[in-house]
Amino acid sequence: MPATIRPATVADIDTLFDIRTSVRQNHLSREQMTDLGITPEALTEAIEASPCAWVAEFDGKAGGFAMVDGESGEVFALFVRPEFEGCGLGGLLLAAAEECLFREHASIWLVTDGGEDIRANAFYLGRGWQLAGRVDERDVRYEKVRPAT
Repeated sequence: MPATIRPATVADIDTLFDIRTSVRQNHLSREQMTDLGITPEALTEAIEASPCAWVAEFDGKAGGFAMVDGESGEVFALFVRPEFEGCGLGGLLLAAAEECLFREHASIWLVTDGGEDIRANAFYLGRGWQLAGRVDERDVRYEKVRPAT
């Protein structure tokens, strides 16, 4: 069965947190996310306000998710469970996020860990994102311009 993607709903919030805390790189605990204001209540509010999150499934199991901030043009989150890496979920999720954001923005952005061993950097570069620079001693910013039609 191929990988599929669908809009996330409020019923998926626990799954989103499970996926987010399962990753090996750029890991955050539930407590760390709470400290950053990433709570079930905040996700509920965002999902109910606009279509801003997607769940990718492989063989009927939720393996990854992406979430955007449509107002700022940011890919806010994109995470895949380690056991689903290499199944195409990340590419599906990024394509959905880009399509959503490019409806309203000519240029979109994201921030991720800039460490040399962080696989996300090669993932974004391989999909046409450009390194815009360091945000701080740990994180980097990537940007992508809407393709000409």
